[in-house]
This record gives sequence, C-alpha cells and structure tokens, in this order.
Amino acid sequence: MKQLVLARRASQIKVELTQRVRKPYKEVIDVSWGDPHKAGVKPLSFVRQVIAACLYPQLLNSDRLPVDVRQRAQSLLKGCDGGSVGSYTATRGISEIVHRVSEFITRRDGGAPSYPENIFISPGSQWALRNILNVLVNSEASHRTGVLTPMPCYSVSLMSIRGLGAVTVPYNLREEQGWELQVEELHRALESAKGVCDPVALYVINPGNPAGYVQSRKSIQEVIQFVSEKRLFLLADEVYQDCVHGENSEFVSYKRVLAEMGPPLSDTVELASFHSASKGFLGECGLRGGYVELVNLDPAVKKYIYKLFSTDACAPVLGQFALDLMMKPPQPGDPSYPLYSVETQHIRTALVHNVKRVLEVVNNLPGFCCQPVKGAFVFPRLHLPPKAIQKAKEMGMQPDAFYCIRLLEEASVIVSPGCDYGQKEGTHHIRFHIMTPEDTMEEVLRRLSSFHTQFMKDFS
Repeated sequence: MKQLVLARRASQIKVELTQRVRKPYKEVIDVSWGDPHKAGVKPLSFVRQVIAACLYPQLLNSDRLPVDVRQRAQSLLKGCDGGSVGSYTATRGISEIVHRVSEFITRRDGGAPSYPENIFISPGSQWALRNILNVLVNSEASHRTGVLTPMPCYSVSLMSIRGLGAVTVPYNLREEQGWELQVEELHRALESAKGVCDPVALYVINPGNPAGYVQSRKSIQEVIQFVSEKRLFLLADEVYQDCVHGENSEFVSYKRVLAEMGPPLSDTVELASFHSASKGFLGECGLRGGYVELVNLDPAVKKYIYKLFSTDACAPVLGQFALDLMMKPPQPGDPSYPLYSVETQHIRTALVHNVKRVLEVVNNLPGFCCQPVKGAFVFPRLHLPPKAIQKAKEMGMQPDAFYCIRLLEEASVIVSPGCDYGQKEGTHHIRFHIMTPEDTMEEVLRRLSSFHTQFMKDFS
C-alpha cells in the first residue's frame, strides 16, 4: 500500500518540522484516511459525556452532566457485569445493545424486521468482514475461492480477501456514469473467473469507498437478482450510510431492498451487512465498534460464526457503547438534544460545503476531472503529462503515487493514490476524505491548486 509509504514519510516530515528543518508549510494536513477526528472534526459532546460517566461513575452523581447523559450511562453500566466497563461481555455483545441495533435496523428499513439473534457486534466492521470471509473461503480446495470485488475498492478489504488465500475478481464501476455498478459488468467479471477460481461471494460498498457514489434502489435490485441467479453470498459494506448528501440522493440498505422484493428472494439470498461507529457523525474510529447482520444463513453456519467471534471474547466495551449511542442518539425534548442537533448539523453543513468546493476547484484545474460526489470521499481522475508518467516509471513508482509523494513533499498534504484501490488500466486518480472542517478543506484546496499548477508546468 502506497498510503503506508506516504504515512511514514509524513511522520518523518513532522519530526523534521519539530527540528526546524525548512519546509514550505508548518503543518501536514492528512485527508487520506476516513478518520473524521484526525481531520479535525470535533467529537460529539453527548457521546463523550456518556462515555466519560461510564469510565468514571462518580460523575453519575454530579449535576455537571445533563440528566439524560447520566441516565444513559447508568443504563449502559447496568448491562455490564459488575457495573464496570472493564468486564467481559457476551460474544455477540451486550444484550441490550444488540437489541438496540436490531431496533435501529428495523426503523431504518421501514419496518422490515431485524432479529437480535442475527446480529454480532464486533471490533469494527472490517474485523467482522474478515471473519465472515473466513467462513466463505476454502483454503484447502483444489480451486481457490473467488470474491467479486468492485474496482476501485477499499484497499483494506482487498487485503483481507487476499490474506485469507482467496482471489479478488474485479468488476469495473463505470466512472463516466458516476461510478455506476452495472449488472452486465458483474456477468463479465464472473465469466472471467472461469478456470481461475471458484467465486462464492459478491462484495459491494454502498455508499462507495473510494469513489463516493450511492447506489439506486434499481441498481440494488439488479445486484440481488444477480447473486440469486448465480448462487453467490452477498457482502454489503454500508459503513458510510450516514454520509449521503445532495439532491435525489438517498441511502437504501441491501437488507431493506431484499425484504421489499419479497419471496422467494427475501427468503433465500444470503446476506451479511456491515455498519460501524467509526464513520458518519460519530467518527469514533479508535473506540472500535461495529456490527454485522446475517440474513438467511443456515443455523449451523451461524453457530460456526459464533465460535469464530468467540475467539476474541468480545468487542471493546466502549466501542459497544459508541454503537449504542449511534443507534439511539438524543431525541427532541431530551436535555442533550439542542447541542447534539447543532453539532451534527454543523458536520453535515461542512460536508455539503466541502463537496461543492472540491468539485468547483478540482474540475477547474487542468488535468483533473471529478464525477459528482454523494458520499464521504472524492476520487478525481488525474490526467498526467507524459513526462510525469515517464519520471514515475524511472523512479519505480505508479504515476499517481508519484504525484501524491510530490504533493506531500511540496505542499504537506496527504491524499491517497488511486493505485491503492485498483483502477482501470491507463487511468490515475487520487482519493481524499471530505468530512473535515470547512477551513481545513479550504487550506487543502489552496495548497493543492498551487502545487498542481506548478507540477503541470514542470512536466509540460
């Protein structure tokens, strides 16, 4: 992963800055990771107040915290053995929180029922994904297991699949159509796997990472029909569902669409859907809380999955608490609601502002072209001069990685190169996270514009 190379070099630059080494800028701005707090987004007060009271229960008797904060902390601690966050929990997670997740899913999906016994709380969504993949991948089979994956695709997911010995079978998202997932491309990808591997699953990311698209209900229906016909397990990564914005943009879960399609599909298509407290307005990446909901799995398979999850005893308790607070935030009339509403609206306003500004600036820079963005990332295409591509080859680097290294060295901005995610041959991209404060994004765009103009001159 070139992103790790960039991160190491960024750490070196930060050390050099403390040693007063002369640099063009006095700070490094990192918008390469989907980590809102690292990018400067402030934690939500309600979440941190509840967690503080759970960690230090003496605060439960203090009027320094709102009454609903103290009540919520007391409720969460009652679910812990010994009333302490330091105790183990059940493998699936604290029972009350599992039920809260189930209620959230039912509410989100317009009443389509969700059952607590189908939900496993995990240390983040990627941990859960790896364990479900572990069930699907047969490392001892004569033919290697295949998983259909989008291109571009979140790089950590690709590493998880390959790390278990499976083959990633890429299907191309149509950049010119706003990174649309077309079912004809799924058929092409499946055909390409013949003689190479035995495909058992289709992995989808909605909303998209790195490309920031949002699937339509029609597109989801076509995908469900496809996996049913081809007898593929469906893996739906939906961790950015709270980051959807823009006109005519709506997140609809795969679980909801599957339920709406009715029998026999709703009774037979095997689905695992993933969500996380790391993304969205919470952005609590470090607390490690996520879940997977399993649909239409054989009871024996679910029992085996339970054993796999048991190997790590339980998800971190604070991560489970964060998940609970995301599932049921303050409601109108609660003492904490006014501040919570202001803080979440501020984050949403910044997100919408940043999208608008990024598209304005990037699409006016020569050599850049960015599709409409409906999620938390932008993934503009970069048309590099032949001299820049040649220079990158001489240095043994992918062209967009070369661009990103130069951007870091000359503008102290970290973005991710498209080569980390897979991209159509001959194309180059960069990815950056737009869930940042408005002033941070403005500074990123100012530096990017200045750097890019000079870069294109240097290699023209």
